[in-house]
Amino acid sequence: MAALRAHGLLWDGQVIYQSQSADAFERALAQLWQSGTLFRCRCTRADLKKTGTCGQACVSKQHPDDAAHSVRVSVDRSLLPDFEDTFLGPQVVTVEALPEDFIVKRRDGLFAYQLAAAIDDALPHFNHIVRGEDLLDSTHRQRWLQAALGLSSPHYAHVTLLYGADGHKLSKQNGASEVNLDQAANNLRQCLEQLHQAPPPASARNVQEILEHAIAQWSPPVPPAQCS
Repeated sequence: MAALRAHGLLWDGQVIYQSQSADAFERALAQLWQSGTLFRCRCTRADLKKTGTCGQACVSKQHPDDAAHSVRVSVDRSLLPDFEDTFLGPQVVTVEALPEDFIVKRRDGLFAYQLAAAIDDALPHFNHIVRGEDLLDSTHRQRWLQAALGLSSPHYAHVTLLYGADGHKLSKQNGASEVNLDQAANNLRQCLEQLHQAPPPASARNVQEILEHAIAQWSPPVPPAQCS
């Protein structure tokens, strides 16, 4: 949040934390149980298929609730149509992006990211979700959950990633340096260049002036396949 503030990117209303949404997640699970979509899975990591799906046909074994298990959702791909990504263009549902099952509640009792993001992103006041291209497969799963729960999906836009000299994406996970908040204006200029946007004039020297120019001149980035 400090980084967003430093770059003039402020939000409306109160900050919403996923830890405060447990009741909504439980209601979603109850709805999925009622529809017959969920099953208890006893698989350890060693038991899973290469796709990360259940490897012991747990869907047909009706494991008891008091045994250690995760909760998985059985996927019917016919429920989910392809979609248009604002940045990447048409996205086709594939077996890799939408496997036969995936976890919605972990063995340790925590709600899985896929369920939490699907519910939170479908809140009425969220209409666009912008995030990294590495989460594109997750978007298919979250859109499927939204469809199964009768929720409207927001518009999605996935930004292409930046990579270091070692070929790994720039992220905390890979040890990338933190964003320097003392050079916010320069950071915004570099981001606009990466997004193929019109460069702000030299006279735009502070964050607010650069953002005003960026908003006025904004044009959706061309999907990679169409770039020249």
